[in-house]
Amino acid sequence: MNMKIRLHQFLSKCGIFTSKNEVKNAIWSGDVSVNGSTVKDIKFEFNPNTKPVTFKGKLLTLPTNDVYFLLNKPEGVICSRLNDQEKQLNKKSVYEIFRDKVPSNVYESLITVGRLDEDTTGFLLVTTDGKLVDKITNPKNHISKKYLVETELGITENEISQIKRGVKIEISDNDYYERYVSQPANITLDDEKIAVLTIKEGKKRQIRRMFSALGNYVISIHRLAIGSMELSNYDINTGEFQEITLDEINQYISK
Repeated sequence: MNMKIRLHQFLSKCGIFTSKNEVKNAIWSGDVSVNGSTVKDIKFEFNPNTKPVTFKGKLLTLPTNDVYFLLNKPEGVICSRLNDQEKQLNKKSVYEIFRDKVPSNVYESLITVGRLDEDTTGFLLVTTDGKLVDKITNPKNHISKKYLVETELGITENEISQIKRGVKIEISDNDYYERYVSQPANITLDDEKIAVLTIKEGKKRQIRRMFSALGNYVISIHRLAIGSMELSNYDINTGEFQEITLDEINQYISK
């Protein structure tokens, strides 16, 4: 497999360093060798499958087994690593939930399977398996996602009918403009202002935009399931996660 990776990224994923500064210092101090030669360039690219890496003479390897977690996402956290601006704004990341609770090499390799908005709660898969991420998020695979949606106004029969057919959505943001029709979705009412909505696409803020286009306002969104894998089948409190298996995921989530 021809997989090139930068040296600092490789070291971060190995699990023996606790910070990016430690990684940089290890490289700059001359303690890291690639294929027998000392390398002091943190951006040095190489294939770890063909060129062994050592730190102070000790052979380093990447984690080989992918891991899978089901998180009951809390409100007020974003599904990405924090950049400097987000840190200044005191934003919180879902990844911080895993810090110190999983090995550091696993923590550095984690990715969310798609993203939920900052204020959306519920079912979120987090894994080191990029193939699974692509399988579930690729719109060509038509994998369903089920949500509990609460709105400000009562949901009318007309809204239900349009959501089932497809909603015309227009996005105008400064110089950006987009217009599309959402794919037909399944919707049933739990209450006058609460609906269970199942969609097979995942455009940014799609559910909020669907209801907004129909003259309604979404108060809260809670993801219940992906495919037939239901969060309610697991005893996971808000803000907590549980390790699961790939077989378990494949059993409930298929094309």
